[in-house]
Amino acid sequence: MEDLTQLRVTIADYVAVLTMDSPPVNALTRTLNDELTLALDRISEMDEIRAVVLTGAGKCFCAGADLKGRAEVIKGPGDLPAHSRRTRECFHAIRECAKPVIAALNGAALGSGLAMAASADILVASESSFLGLPEVDVGLLGGCRHAMRLFSHSRLRRMMLTGYRVSGEELYRQGVVEACTTADQLMPFSLELARTIASKSPVSTRMGKHTLNVIEDMSLRDGYRYEQDMTAVIAKTEDAKEAQAAFREKRIPVFIGR
Repeated sequence: MEDLTQLRVTIADYVAVLTMDSPPVNALTRTLNDELTLALDRISEMDEIRAVVLTGAGKCFCAGADLKGRAEVIKGPGDLPAHSRRTRECFHAIRECAKPVIAALNGAALGSGLAMAASADILVASESSFLGLPEVDVGLLGGCRHAMRLFSHSRLRRMMLTGYRVSGEELYRQGVVEACTTADQLMPFSLELARTIASKSPVSTRMGKHTLNVIEDMSLRDGYRYEQDMTAVIAKTEDAKEAQAAFREKRIPVFIGR
């Protein structure tokens, strides 16, 4: 993806690493916003990618919206709704990417950065990372609805009303992230997790993620019925038959993505 300027993409072992590179703090510029959406949409249809790791260059994951560039983006009537729509779609591109996305939080994930993290499937944090909603100090709101997927009622409101930042270690204690690692172990841990996902049937992981997204806001009865229906669909795939054959024959399955 050589046409990207603020997003670096590397692919190896069926895993794509997306590194946000918008110095100095990886603020969500319009360019980075659009490039993330574009890259994730492409990845959804690339068979050579089965899992994604999203992280930031330098010491920040994403420090939030690009307030300095806001004046260049919002100049006249219609610009604010268009900007809001682009931002929403960036977060949805993470959540709706057909491939599972791991957010490797290497530092601050604030506002829009928190929304990105909350849109990912699995979160891993370094000891130097933290999540926060600092918008109260600049007269804005942002990311609260996404944060509701991660935090309790009281904690979220404390974060929104005071700007309280939740450290990587506290995120792990609360069960928000899968691990809190040292800085140098963040990517190895995240990549190993991504490679484990990539070793599974891409049909199962893709349809499994889609199912989880669909049933998230359903009732227990409707959600489980939908999951049962999707299980029946997955069971008819060639990969499912290969998985069962490999289990019986005590060998490693060879998946073809069908």
